[in-house]
Amino acid sequence: MIAGDVPEGVLAAVKLAGLDSVDGAFAYEGGEDLNKPGLGHRRRTRLELPDGQGGEHVLYMKRYGPQSFGEAVRRWLTHGKRQSPARVEFENIRRARQAGVATMREVACGEDLCLLGSLRSFVIVTSVPGEALERCFDAYLRDQDEVAVSELTSRLARMVRSLHGAGYVHRDFYASHVFLDESDDCEELYLIDLARMFRPRLRKRRWFIKDLAQLKYSMPAAWTGQYWPALLAEYLGSVSPGERRMWGGLVDRKVESMRRRDQRRMRRGEEGKT
Repeated sequence: MIAGDVPEGVLAAVKLAGLDSVDGAFAYEGGEDLNKPGLGHRRRTRLELPDGQGGEHVLYMKRYGPQSFGEAVRRWLTHGKRQSPARVEFENIRRARQAGVATMREVACGEDLCLLGSLRSFVIVTSVPGEALERCFDAYLRDQDEVAVSELTSRLARMVRSLHGAGYVHRDFYASHVFLDESDDCEELYLIDLARMFRPRLRKRRWFIKDLAQLKYSMPAAWTGQYWPALLAEYLGSVSPGERRMWGGLVDRKVESMRRRDQRRMRRGEEGKT
């Protein structure tokens, strides 16, 4: 399936590479594989595809291997329909944009479904400009004044509020998944990696708190100490001071839980080396 609003050059590049079908996507051996721990049966590939007319397009492709029956059931319970993981991400990108969140563009996806899950699936998306906050934000804090940092904080608050306001949660809302583009006069933030995004039916506040805690935990202490209260205030809008304190306490407890978890993992890793 090709998205309806794909630019003509991108569409030509995808078709020229044979990436408009499941068989073509899994037969493709070009590009640069982006490996990291925990990918399992997923394969991520960075593509630089010519369009046959002198243009070249940077795209990213995820390929998913066979899905178990249990995984299929969990995905159905989470999203309310029978879909492959690639199709879920394809749809999530569109939904995030509709919610007013800047992100990549979905380009193509395909899936081989079977009774007990999905056999194979793939999704292709565009790149986003800029660099992850995880890598660039320390330098940004050193180079910019308080006004600029406050304005960026406000944009970050609006990003989270837009996503949550539409009823969705990201579930991996870390600084590594928020990109800052400073190439134009107006800075822009982009949210990536939407594979786990979903709309919770129950205990929504718990999921919202988790997103906020992931963001706070992954941002530099120099920023959280000075600017986090402003982000939370803009995110919450016109609530009472008591309710704002309650949200702040819930986020901080979740952050501390995440910190203890990571410390335990580090200790186990160190013990395994001895």
